[in-house]
Amino acid sequence: MVLDNAKLLLRLLWRPSNAMSGILDQGSLLFASLAVLAVSLFVQYSVHSLIRSTPVAVLRTAPAQESERAEPGEPTVPVQPWWSFSFYAPLLLLAAVYVPGTLLATNLIAHLGGFGAVFERDYSPLLTCTAMALAAVNIPIALAAMFAPLPVLAVVAALACLYFAVLMFYAVRTVFGTENGIAAGSVLLSVIPLAAAIFFWAPLRYVFGWLASPFFLFYALYYLGGEFRNVGAGLRRQQNFRRMLDAAAINPHDAEAQYQLGLIYQQRRQYTAAILRFRNAVAIDSTETDAHFQLGRIAREQGRFTEALAHFQTVLSQDEKHNLSEVLRETAATYLDLGLNREAQKMLAVYLERRPYDAEGLYYYGQVLEKLGEPAEAREMYARSIEAARTAPRYRRRFTAKWSRLAQKHARKLR
Repeated sequence: MVLDNAKLLLRLLWRPSNAMSGILDQGSLLFASLAVLAVSLFVQYSVHSLIRSTPVAVLRTAPAQESERAEPGEPTVPVQPWWSFSFYAPLLLLAAVYVPGTLLATNLIAHLGGFGAVFERDYSPLLTCTAMALAAVNIPIALAAMFAPLPVLAVVAALACLYFAVLMFYAVRTVFGTENGIAAGSVLLSVIPLAAAIFFWAPLRYVFGWLASPFFLFYALYYLGGEFRNVGAGLRRQQNFRRMLDAAAINPHDAEAQYQLGLIYQQRRQYTAAILRFRNAVAIDSTETDAHFQLGRIAREQGRFTEALAHFQTVLSQDEKHNLSEVLRETAATYLDLGLNREAQKMLAVYLERRPYDAEGLYYYGQVLEKLGEPAEAREMYARSIEAARTAPRYRRRFTAKWSRLAQKHARKLR
C-alpha cells in the first residue's frame, strides 16, 4: 500500500491524469497527509539551511538590524518572513481552507447539488488528491533548496506553483467529472480562499498552532474520533465499489461489470480506458445496449462521426426508446455533424414529440432549421431551448446551461 501510494505520488510529476485516477482507486488519505507533513518539514529545513548559508550581501530578506550586526561576508540568520510557517500549516490550510473553497467554487460553477451532499461525497477524495499534489510539487523545491542557490530556488518555487495549478485542474476534473472549462474556472476561483488566508494569516497562524497542540489533539481524537474517521468515508466507499467491480470483472461473462468500470473511466474523462471496457462489454454481450450507447457518445465527442452513427444505429435497432429516447437526439446530432440535415430533422421531430422541453434537443433542431434556410423557425426553436433551460429543475441546470448559452449566441446572429 505504501509503495503503491509512493509510486502514485511520483507519477504526478509526469502523468498527472493517470495518477489522479489511480489515487481515487487506491490512494490513502493518511499517506497523503503524512506525505505533506514530511515534505513540508523537508522544505522548511532545506530552505532555512540555504538561508543560513547565504551571504548577507545576497540575502535581501534579512531585516536591517540583523544585517548591521553581521560582519561583512558573514552569514546571517534573518527573522522569519511573513510567509514562514510551521511544517503542519500547509496540511491544515488544505484541509480547512483550500479544499472546502475548491469544493464550493466547483459546486457554484457546475451545480453539482447541495453543498452538504457534495462535501460528504467528494471532500475526502479531493483532499487526498490535493495533498498528494502538494507533496509532489514540493519535492523539487526541497531538492533545489538543498543543491541550488537562492535565485534558482525562487524559479523552481514559481514553476512548482504553476504546476500545482495544473495538478489541481486534473484533480477537479477527475474527482467531479467536469468539463475542462469548469475545472479551470474552479482552480482560478480557489485562489480566493488562499488569498483570504494570507490576509488573515496572523490570527490563522495562532489558531493553527493551537489546533496542532498535543493537548487539543488528544481531546479532539478522544471526543471526535468517530467524526475524524468519517472524513475519509467518501473515498473509502468509492474504492470499495471499485474493488467489487474489479472482482466481478474477473468473470469473463460479466458484461455489466465491464460496463460499470467503463462508466467510471468515462466520468474521469479517461476515454481510452473507458472505450476498452465498453468494447469488452459488447464483446461479452452484443446486446449490451448501454455500452453501444456510450461508445457512440465517446466516438462523437472525439469526432469519429461515422463510427458513432454505427453504434447509435445499433442501439436504435435494439431499443429506440433507450435512455429516455436520448438515442434519437444523439443520432440526430451525429447526422447534423455529418451534414445530413434532413435525416437529423426527421429524427429530432420524433424526439421532440416525446420530450418537447429538452433544451439540448431544441437547440439541435434550431441548428437544423438554420442550416435548411428557415431562420424564423430556427429563432423559435432557440427561444424554446432558452426557456426550457431557464425553467429546468435546479439539479438539471448544470446540464442545460450550456445549451441556453449556445442558443442565445445563435439567436443573436439571426436577428
